[in-house]
Amino acid sequence: MNSTQMMPPLAVWGGIECTVNRIRDQYFDQLEWNGHASRINDLAQFASLGVEAIRYPVLWERIAPNGLEQANWSWTDERLAMLDDLGVRPIAGLVHHGSGPRDTSLIDPAFPEKLAKFADAVAQRYPWISHYTPVNEPLTTARFSGLYGHWYPHEQDDFMFAKALIHECRATVLSMQAIRQINPQAQLVQTEDLGKTFSTPLLSYQAQLENDRRWLSLDLLCGRVNSEHPLWSYLLNAGVEEAELLWFQDHPCPPDIIGINRYVCGDRFIDERLDRYPPHTHGGNGKHQYADVEAVWVCADGIYDHAALLKEVWQRYQQPIAITEAHLGCTREEQLRWLKEIWQVAEAVRNEGVDLQAVTVWSLLGTYDWNSLVTRADGFYEPGVFDVRSAVPRPTAIATMVQSLAAGQEYTHPFLELPGWWQRSQRLLYPPVIYSQASGGWIDADPTVVVRSPQMKRVGSTNHSSGVSPPPLLIAGATGTLGQSFARLCEIRGIPYHLLSRQEMDITDATAVGQTLTELQPWAVINAAGYVRVDDAEREPHLCHRINAEGATILAKACADRDIAMAKFSSDLVFDGNRTDPYRESHAVAPLNVYGQSKAIAEQQVLTAHPDALVIRTSAFFSPWDDYNFLTIALRTLAAKQPFIAAADAVVSPTYVPDLVNVTLDLLIDGESGLWHLANAGAIAWADLAREVAVLAGLDHTYIHARPARELNWVAPRPAYSALTSERGVLLPSLDKAIGRYLDERICG
Repeated sequence: MNSTQMMPPLAVWGGIECTVNRIRDQYFDQLEWNGHASRINDLAQFASLGVEAIRYPVLWERIAPNGLEQANWSWTDERLAMLDDLGVRPIAGLVHHGSGPRDTSLIDPAFPEKLAKFADAVAQRYPWISHYTPVNEPLTTARFSGLYGHWYPHEQDDFMFAKALIHECRATVLSMQAIRQINPQAQLVQTEDLGKTFSTPLLSYQAQLENDRRWLSLDLLCGRVNSEHPLWSYLLNAGVEEAELLWFQDHPCPPDIIGINRYVCGDRFIDERLDRYPPHTHGGNGKHQYADVEAVWVCADGIYDHAALLKEVWQRYQQPIAITEAHLGCTREEQLRWLKEIWQVAEAVRNEGVDLQAVTVWSLLGTYDWNSLVTRADGFYEPGVFDVRSAVPRPTAIATMVQSLAAGQEYTHPFLELPGWWQRSQRLLYPPVIYSQASGGWIDADPTVVVRSPQMKRVGSTNHSSGVSPPPLLIAGATGTLGQSFARLCEIRGIPYHLLSRQEMDITDATAVGQTLTELQPWAVINAAGYVRVDDAEREPHLCHRINAEGATILAKACADRDIAMAKFSSDLVFDGNRTDPYRESHAVAPLNVYGQSKAIAEQQVLTAHPDALVIRTSAFFSPWDDYNFLTIALRTLAAKQPFIAAADAVVSPTYVPDLVNVTLDLLIDGESGLWHLANAGAIAWADLAREVAVLAGLDHTYIHARPARELNWVAPRPAYSALTSERGVLLPSLDKAIGRYLDERICG
């Protein structure tokens, strides 16, 4: 029996983004933001995934912010006991991108001993815990805190970086010594982001430094840093004492499991040609100025191959490995593609003899503000396995995938047969470069050059090799704003689709609908077709009802008969406006006009015909991609210095179409059904909306004339108040943020 046959199956672990980092005097606590701090029942949801272990916070800053004498263990007592009851092994994290309580910091000489005392207290209280990560990603944290100045103590030089890293690693050694006094079998799971740096030939020396430095935390723990180490002179020149480095030779603490945190943007590319890159990427090393960007945006061959990285770690340390974070902050299908790719590579390298034990599905509850490296509290949320924007964390499609992997089953979906965005050429933001064997570095890509680095993942590669196109998403409504927007964003997201006009599929013709579904075999249908002329509907109610109610029902029945997922759109005009706070899904409908009646009837009939359909109520579209929505017309009119008339007393929830489309696609992939309200969070009168956008666009808002709705010659009566919110989850960002992105897209797009 060979070693791979003796290894247990690849395990699925889970993890919660639990960073408690400090920015000057403010602590940023992910557990407060994602709600897990007050939601113990999350643990049962985590266990239902089938995960064997979970990287779980037992955080110094949270338990003992004012010293061990005043430590409060109640939160951890309750949760660790529940995990034990659920049969999920905790991997206890003591510091997660943090710098400790206020009386210390990463550059405090006493930091190691202080953390070790906390670790001793943890082990005494929970002697049964078998796995620990005293400090998560010490190298990354030292860079962000001591070299780049992002996090406390906001230092920016090599000495402070080295000092912080040495203290973190010494703290890890001392912590494990203390823990093993109580539990001699306790294992160290040491996590690190081992992303690789690439460069132009001129900067190859800097790339080599970065690539040597990425191993430094692990090399210190393994006692490998001595006068023969490639960074020995760098560290001494930075001001580190020899004795500080040699201490680790005398106190080696090699990880029992090396944890690799793998992100699509972890690999970097540095380039001295600053004019190619935006100013915020510019920096330098004192010798050369250069831009530092994510390699995925510029390297034509793609990202550094996962398998090559895993084999590097295995060959260097010959220690068991786990992927301790696998997460992608992106659209749902891309999150699924990323996890599938990581899982398949992990299984492949195991079959080649690498002792890779687990893949950790990171960010069970998503993450907040990592788009700014947690330097601002903007509330920017990236969903994970669960979406916390609902009252109870809502399982996404990733949860279904994790359950399948944990059960040893394959998770399938048509879009998983296609490459992720990191493999598609559209991702290249900057002039692409390609590896040159001749120069030993990266040079401008030439279409005639076919040399490719074997360690980079080829652009356009795909797991789909049969040549058969995967089932598409079918979009009805080719001429409308919504249908066009779905097609546009499917193109960007790499979702195969067919956009159909009424001539190609008339939803009021059951025979035509059936023939089209049989021919195209879609996995899902978006009904973006409909009668949208609210005032005209009063004059031609039969046509409005035929398209909006009868046609939608015909399509729903056909989809239900073929077990095809479906999403359709309804309107805030199903309500009568007799409220002063936003409408939720459970509020009774009472339409005032024919259009609203057709939508209300359609909702009921569609869900009767297809109970698993997704029915989305939304409101007041605005989009950067069409010229006929309210805001675009307003801006065009005001730019021409013409008067613009808008209702002063009709309050709505304007909805940014790109947000609406992206979230609808995510919900469809998640398998959600029933009524959902999707609108950007906010309520505003039409005239106030025009005025606000005019000011932001730098236009003269005095041309806006606010009038009562009764003076606008509307034929169809409309509710005075039809703002929307959701009891199922507020998934779209605030109206203010949506307006900002709308204006940016109008200007830059």
